[in-house]
Parts: sequence; structure tokens; C-alpha cells
Amino acid sequence: MNDGKAGGSFCGRTRREMLWEAGGGFASVALTALLGKEGFLARQAVAADGVTPFVNPMAANPASRPAKAKSVIFLFMYGGPSHIDTFDYKPKLYGLDGKTIQVKTFGRGGKRNEGRVVGPKWAFRQYGESGKRISDLFPNLGRCADDIAFIHSMYAESPIHGSAMLMMNSGRILSGHPCLGSWVTYGLGSENENLPGFVVMLDHTGGPISGPKNWSSGYMPAAYQGTVLRASDVPIHDLALPKDTSEVTRRRLLDRLREKNEDHRAGRADNSELAARIASYELAFKMQRSAPEAADFRSETPETRSLYGIDRPQTAEFGRKCLLARRLVERGVRFVQIYSGGSHGDANWDAHNDLVENHTKHAGATDKPIAGLIQDLKRRGLLDETLIVWGGEFGRQPVAEYEKGTGRDHNSFGFTMWLAGGGIKGGTSVGTTDEIGGAAVEDRCHVKNLHATVLHQLGLDPNALSYFYGGLHQKLVGVEGAEPIHKIV
Repeated sequence: MNDGKAGGSFCGRTRREMLWEAGGGFASVALTALLGKEGFLARQAVAADGVTPFVNPMAANPASRPAKAKSVIFLFMYGGPSHIDTFDYKPKLYGLDGKTIQVKTFGRGGKRNEGRVVGPKWAFRQYGESGKRISDLFPNLGRCADDIAFIHSMYAESPIHGSAMLMMNSGRILSGHPCLGSWVTYGLGSENENLPGFVVMLDHTGGPISGPKNWSSGYMPAAYQGTVLRASDVPIHDLALPKDTSEVTRRRLLDRLREKNEDHRAGRADNSELAARIASYELAFKMQRSAPEAADFRSETPETRSLYGIDRPQTAEFGRKCLLARRLVERGVRFVQIYSGGSHGDANWDAHNDLVENHTKHAGATDKPIAGLIQDLKRRGLLDETLIVWGGEFGRQPVAEYEKGTGRDHNSFGFTMWLAGGGIKGGTSVGTTDEIGGAAVEDRCHVKNLHATVLHQLGLDPNALSYFYGGLHQKLVGVEGAEPIHKIV
């Protein structure tokens, strides 16, 4: 028996071999699919009705209407960046700094009717032909102003991280629903058979507060959920097959294949379940080659790595994720989501205490990589077909949360998000908040309008794309529907 040591064995097998075989014959089911394509299996896998040929759920589908974008990169600033300190210029706030005013707020601290104003802590400068005013937090992004469309009138229901993140990702404040990436891959599939259609990259400090619910496929098949990748030499842990696989093990795999083939011939196999497993494991089998290659930056020039800030300690972590995102969409991955900030407190953009320290840290880590991503996509001719989305789950209030300090509470009444590429009209701004940035007042855009815009740019009808579940034709934008933000497309 195994003595618990790394080199121990179990019934003549190494530990790796035992776990590998107990996992259902990972390589054998993948090989079954490959041999099936060559006619090795006498009976084709079929769906649950026993007649319809099984179709890979991630097979690429044509868009239902002309599409501007082929893929999406969602840059999620977890914690809620302050719109009035980044992209929503409010000159009146500078003169009100420190004064107590009447203002309705609703955040972590509950509902209030007055507060002490915290003026913006950075200067705003004009950039590009559009003359867009952008905070000194983002000097590199400022030079991309003419490629970006800003939505200054976003609003949502919840000022609480968990439910607000679910709303931004799935269109609902309750868990159990497919997220945006799942809807996109459900509607369009993926153009790469060797990589997931939906990829998520988390911050090095940890995942967001709601965890995997934010990249869940909900009531859809698991094929549409996000796959977490790391922008490192090992993008997915434990993906590689054991190096010490013996000839005896290989013979066992061949015997298992023959058994499966006989089951198919005799009609004893559950074709629907087996076909689904084969499709899933076949992807994992192919990812053994493709995922490490996609994350291998050795072919990138020093100039490109520098463009993303990979040569600087402050920006290297997020820069690697942005460069990997470019390499993934280049290879046909449909939806990539990158999180800036993780865990709790100042590990993300949740600036309840020291706004300057918090936002200086997170903007400093992301400004150059994001600008590099835009510039790199543009020079490669990929920006026109890649839609970039930037934002958090909400914004922040114009007043202080506490009696002392510069921290701001959550604000779901009004905040800013921006889009670039993918047929978006750069150098534009839509909607406004009030004169102190407390709430959206003009051209108000709900989170569902943002989702509708993403689907629209991908050639999907947001009010027609549905999945039947629970007796209803469920939609990302809800049964009431939502219109895209036409002023930016």
C-alpha cells in the first residue's frame, strides 16, 4: 500500500496513474472522440432523443445580424472605482471640499441625506481631438481618449458588492443565472476548438467576493461557464499528463477503448452523456498543448512587453494578463474577463478609508497595461473586431463615508464605464451625472443597456437571445428587454 510518500505506489501503480485512471480515463475519452472522427467507432454519438447527431455546444455559430465585434475583453475593476476621480470631471466639487451639503446617498453605511464633500484628489487634463478630460490617474489611457466611448450615466440596483457584481456579470442581483460571457459563448460558440470560449483571469490577491458565481453558466450547460487561466508559465494547474505513464497503462487505455466501442455497437452506452463527456474532455486534452503555448510570451518582442508594462514591477502582473488577453482573442477565444483587485479592503478598488492611497495603487497598476492593450490591438488590426469594456460594479459617492478621512462609500445611483473597439464610436461621451456626481440624470443607462450593447456589437439580438428554463424563455436583459446604447455605436 501507499506509504504516503511522494514516490509511493498503489497496487503497482504510481499515485499519478491511480488518480489519472480514477478520473475516468481522461485521455481515453478524448481519444474516443478523435477516433470517432476517423470512423473507428461504428455508431455516431447522438443527443438524448437517440436520433439527432450530437453537436459540440461550443461549435462556432454565425451571428444573427451583421456583427462589428468578434470577441470581448472585459476589464473588471473590482471594488468600485470612483468615477469623479477618474473620468467624470466635476469642477464644482473642488470648491466644496470639506463642506457639509444636503445629498441623498445609499451605500454600505445605509441611506443618508447629507455628507461632507471630498473634492477630487487629482487634476483633470484634456486629451485628443475630442478634448476629453481625464484624471491624472490615467495619463497613458488619456492618450487613447479618441478610441474610447465613455458612459457617464450608468446606474444599478444594488450598492453592495456581492449583488452588484452579480448584476454587472449576469444582469441579476441573485445568483444562479448565466453571466455575460456564458450568454456570448451560448449565442456564438468559439472559433478555437483547443481553448475555452470564455476565459477569466483573477487578481493575484484572490478572487472577488461572490467568487465563481461571477463566471458561472447558471442553468445553462457547464460548457458555457468561464475557465480560470493564469498569465504564467502554468496557465492551468495539473493540466499536464503524468510523465511516467507506463506501457502497461497505455495498454489499459486501449482495452478501455475497445470496451467502449463494443458498448456502442451493442447499444449499451448512454450516447448523450458519453458524447457530452467526450466533448468536455477532448477540450481539456487539446488544452494541454494550446494553453501553455498561448501563455508563452517568448515570441513577443521586448518592445511589446514594455508596451504592456511587463518590464516594471508595478504593472507587470496586470500587464501579463492584458497581453495574454490579446493572444487569446487572436486565437479565437470569444470572451476574456480580467479582474483588477481581489480579496477585500484595499486589495481592490474599494476605497473606504484613504482614497488617494487606494486609487494611486490600482490605477498605477492598470493604466499602462490597458493603454498598451488598446494600442497593440489597434496596430495589429484587431481593435475593430475586439470590444473592450472597462468598469466596476458601481462608482463612489461625492461625500466622505466617515467623519474623518477621504474614503468614499459605494454609489450605484450614478457611475462611469467605458468601451473601446468593436464598432464603438471613439472620442464620445454619453449621459451625465448631477453637478457633484451623485446620481445619473441625463441619458441614464442601466447595466442591462450595457449588456444589450455588448450583444448587439457581437451581432446578437439582445431581446431575442434566450434560453428556455423554468418555464420561461430566459434572457440576459430580462423579460422586459433592453436597448443598446445607440449613441456610442
